[in-house]
Amino acid sequence: MNIRNKEGKINYKELFIQSGLYLVLFCMLLVIIWKEPSFLSIRNFKNILTQSSVRAIIALGVAGLILTQGTDLSAGRQVGLAAVISATMLQAITNVNRVFGLNRELPIMYAIVVVCSVGLVIGIVNGLIVAKLSVHPFIATLGSMTVVYGINSLYYDIVGASPISGFSSKYSAFAQGAIELGGFSIPYLIIYAAIATIIMWTLWNKTKFGKNIFAVGGNPEAAKVSGVNVVLTLVGIYALSGVFYAFGGFLEAGRIGSATNNLGFMYEMDAIAGCVIGGVSFYGGVGRISGVITGVIILTVINYGLTYVGVSPYWQYIIKGIIIVAAVAFDSIKYAKKK
Repeated sequence: MNIRNKEGKINYKELFIQSGLYLVLFCMLLVIIWKEPSFLSIRNFKNILTQSSVRAIIALGVAGLILTQGTDLSAGRQVGLAAVISATMLQAITNVNRVFGLNRELPIMYAIVVVCSVGLVIGIVNGLIVAKLSVHPFIATLGSMTVVYGINSLYYDIVGASPISGFSSKYSAFAQGAIELGGFSIPYLIIYAAIATIIMWTLWNKTKFGKNIFAVGGNPEAAKVSGVNVVLTLVGIYALSGVFYAFGGFLEAGRIGSATNNLGFMYEMDAIAGCVIGGVSFYGGVGRISGVITGVIILTVINYGLTYVGVSPYWQYIIKGIIIVAAVAFDSIKYAKKK
């Protein structure tokens, strides 16, 4: 990041363009700490990382799409569908209100495979609509969002139209458990997020597919001329995103302890916000996995902090919306300067 002019002096305008958003978020954090000094505690730090975990997994899925100049408005609804399916499959056998009257509890891996397969199919469909039919990702995923929510609501209505809970102890432990190390506990969710991060980092930085994603995001036409299969790359990244959303939904239902058809509402906003705060450019071809994780954690700190000091959830929506617009605005200014 070059913030000095030709004379070697600091260009404060350039500094603000590059770091203005982080400065604003840092000031918000200082205000939260000033209002509630108890916010700075090990317990709150662990809670923030735990809350960041599922959102990080979802954001990792969205990040690849933004990298290719796309987006996914259906992410939250896909999370909700996966959550409801997981909830119905993994209820305890002792639950008198269980949806499926099986005489045994289903294996956790079976449920993961099912929901991830559903996410994979939805992702492939989204990818084909974008890549083969040349429908703008905003419109394609807007339609997908509506369809997925409709499917989820129909399924939810069929299974009883009431919050699905009473999960098996294995499912609850899988999502809510922790590893004890020297008096400290590390929630499993943080471990799952770390594994997902490593997988996506490796994919972006160490594989041909990752290089193709950056190429398509930077200039689709140039990538095509260079021999990159643009259609296959786009379908692949949308499919992968669907799997990440589905696994995130699986974990979210287990973390909360129940699921409804409205679970996942506006999750895509947090995911997109985390990505753009972390430096993934909507103009494509620019982004880092470390930035995505940093962006998600920063956003979670702000969300958690605002809740901690008693700010109304409605004001939190307003603040998050402003943050998204500001992040994209700064990104636009940077892109314009590069051109």
